[in-house]
Amino acid sequence: MAVTPEDILNIEKDIVYTLKNIYDPEIPVNIYDLGLVYEIDVDPDGTANIRMTLTAPNCPMADMLVEEVQTQVRKVNGVTDLNLTLTFNPPWSRDMMSQEALLELGML
Repeated sequence: MAVTPEDILNIEKDIVYTLKNIYDPEIPVNIYDLGLVYEIDVDPDGTANIRMTLTAPNCPMADMLVEEVQTQVRKVNGVTDLNLTLTFNPPWSRDMMSQEALLELGML
């Protein structure tokens, strides 16, 4: 069953909330505020499409973070499937961090 545009917005908000509760174990800031999530798009069939990166291509926690995102986003009400794309283009930089993340890390 297809969802309405309003449903899609609510699902996307719930996904953001979920991502704000996933932390890089090496940095005490959630992955959303770190700027690791480049795009969230939910299709009318409930498929969530997420494009994200890591702080570095050789991140030792890559598998754990990807698995955590997959597990938690699939639990979001209204998400029927998940396409998670890991990219390093553009490469992550500190400029992608939210003000909250910069404050938390003492970088402001």
